[in-house]
Amino acid sequence: MVASSVLGFPRIGANREVKKAVEAYWAGKISADQLTQAAADVRKASWQSVKSKGVDYVPSGEFSLYDHVLDHATAFNVVPKRYVGHGLSPLDVYFAMGRGRQADGVDVPASEMKKWFDSNYHYVVPEFAEDTDFQLKFNKAVEEYNDAKALGIETRPVVLGPITFLWLGKPSKEARPGFQPISLLQKLLPVYKKLLSDLKAAGAEWVQIDEPVLVLDQAAHFEKEFTTAYAELAPVAPKIMLTTYFNRLDSNLKFVAKLPVAGLHIDLDRAPEQLDATLEAVKATDLVLSLGVVSGRNIWKTDFEAAIKLGQKAVDVLGQDRVIIATSSSLLHTPVTLESEKKLTEEQKDWFSFALEKTAEVSTIAKVLSGSQDAAVAQALEANKTSIAKRREFERNSDDAVRKRVAAITPDQLERRSPFAVRQEVQKKKLDLPKFPTTTIGSFPQTKEIRQARAKLGKNEITEEAYEDFLKKEIDSVVRFQEKAGLDLLVHGEPERNDMVQYFGELLNGFVFTQNGWVQSYGSRYVRPPIIVSDVSRPGPMTVKWSSYAQSITQKPMKGMLTGPVTILNWSFPRADISRELQSKQLALALRDEVIDLEKAGIQAIQVDEPAIREGLPLRRVDWDHYLQWAVDSFKLATAGVTDALQTHSHFCYSDFDDIFPSIQRLDADVISIEASKSDMKLLKTFKQYGYSNQIGPGVYDIHSPRVPGEQEIKDRVSAMLEILPDSLLFVNPDCGLKTRGWKETEASLNNLVAAARWARGTYA
Repeated sequence: MVASSVLGFPRIGANREVKKAVEAYWAGKISADQLTQAAADVRKASWQSVKSKGVDYVPSGEFSLYDHVLDHATAFNVVPKRYVGHGLSPLDVYFAMGRGRQADGVDVPASEMKKWFDSNYHYVVPEFAEDTDFQLKFNKAVEEYNDAKALGIETRPVVLGPITFLWLGKPSKEARPGFQPISLLQKLLPVYKKLLSDLKAAGAEWVQIDEPVLVLDQAAHFEKEFTTAYAELAPVAPKIMLTTYFNRLDSNLKFVAKLPVAGLHIDLDRAPEQLDATLEAVKATDLVLSLGVVSGRNIWKTDFEAAIKLGQKAVDVLGQDRVIIATSSSLLHTPVTLESEKKLTEEQKDWFSFALEKTAEVSTIAKVLSGSQDAAVAQALEANKTSIAKRREFERNSDDAVRKRVAAITPDQLERRSPFAVRQEVQKKKLDLPKFPTTTIGSFPQTKEIRQARAKLGKNEITEEAYEDFLKKEIDSVVRFQEKAGLDLLVHGEPERNDMVQYFGELLNGFVFTQNGWVQSYGSRYVRPPIIVSDVSRPGPMTVKWSSYAQSITQKPMKGMLTGPVTILNWSFPRADISRELQSKQLALALRDEVIDLEKAGIQAIQVDEPAIREGLPLRRVDWDHYLQWAVDSFKLATAGVTDALQTHSHFCYSDFDDIFPSIQRLDADVISIEASKSDMKLLKTFKQYGYSNQIGPGVYDIHSPRVPGEQEIKDRVSAMLEILPDSLLFVNPDCGLKTRGWKETEASLNNLVAAARWARGTYA
């Protein structure tokens, strides 16, 4: 029989119960015990939901209150010294690592966050040194396995693999120069052996060990480490399902197929081309092959016919008992269920499949491949065939004007009229900014009052006129605060925007939206990605009214704020029937029109944010060039249609730029702002190595934490920046937008930022 499995399930709760409980705990409204109970309730509901769909291998152990990598680090005693010795409970140490802490005499910043491979999920970066003392402080995998077993549900525990865990980390400040975390493998393995042997003793038949590093080029350097690690782990562990996802194994398959594991999972959603080579590599072994044919990354209904074709190929080679039908990755990256969507049309709803629906899909596909004669299975197969045919018919429609406009793009449309050196002089006269100009990344706190007003408008409880009056008062308040604080280049604060991608999607043709399609981005920060369903165009101006209003009430220059084409694409669920390149260029043309209209309306600086440009980089280097070409071209297409006097900005966060620095330079933005403080300003080393001719604002404090940086702390960061960057190019700004912060901490932080910039003007005159 062909079995079915799910690699992981969303941990937010069907109604965002985890977010509400975690934030209530932070606010002191519930106890640690109440938080623990809320988490247990969500886990229970998830296990029962997955099991109810007929899935054979239900995942456990992958739940997290904040981040699964942070869970793994704290369980293994990988806790940086700065969080130790403050008298905090283990739970509060955990949250301090994730978001920082500034209370009760404790003042520690948050740990660095990075993107989880090429997704919009952020993980907390572990820190290692030679003296890292690995210990198994608690066995989360066993605890959750036993909890599920007590409910009568047999699960397959999920554990982050040792090589990937070390690879995800970084050397701590205490580590010697040249230290590499992978050198700690022999110290780490005894702890893994304890974890896995305890799982086996608890009765677990299988364990899913995630090693997504295997889809990267770098994994080729770790063949020895993989061989050593799994030779030690396999004898003491339950049967190991070695799990890869997000890309293909390529040449790494040669050594992976020889590892002493019981099963191998491959992602056939992102890399279906790897099936033939994998079958050839494992057919003479006893390995069970898990096929990720149901996407863990998108929301489109699975085409059963295509998935069954892949599955049947594997069955023909290996037999039914050696094939598992699975999600391609954890379903962490998809919303929980379509059941709560009431506003999508029936046609639209029929296109999609969220996490709970995907669990039913893997079960159905497995049953078909097992030769099931169940009438319900046959009915599901026929319904899927009809649904896919209808979607294909819809996809054949296109906007001829949009397609022709993309086809007519010329190289001249990608270039500014003059080089940066010329533009800079024109902009100096136009903007009249001081040395070390201060600005923010765009958004200001989205207060309870703003959210309530937006909700009232949606329920028709207030008129559009009353809502616009409310927004004007919010913008007035934000502008007056910035003037009082002494910021130089202002923003309007974005009170009208629900999300930096959703807002634009709602004003563009080609998108649909969910009510409850929440996906975790980091910690308690959830987003509702729009869905691109058809060709994208701009029916009219999107931001001109509010940016113009903000400029009309101040003499200081105002930045227009837009989200870039690559980020809108990456932070939406894109179409699967046309290329990402075509979708990106459609978005770029829509934004180009907006940028031109903003300049015509008197806006003197425009920020087009591209925080996801690095995130979207393919995981295999051989695939980079094509992506970087169209991604950079899309940004340039969006921003190059203005005069030399218009200062273009862009923002990037949580990105390792080293390998793509030439592409960052090719963007030719007049000013870029980057996350720098949360990563200990390591990005600046890249700029020192390569040099950078345009202006730059490395973030001087971390906005993802409620912690307020001191004035001296910001001065120290500015001084460190000036050791690397020319003073003529430096902007002073936070790491990112301020929408998730409260007003009290925002005011204090920005006042300290402005004071530090003024100090710099006097010190580095």
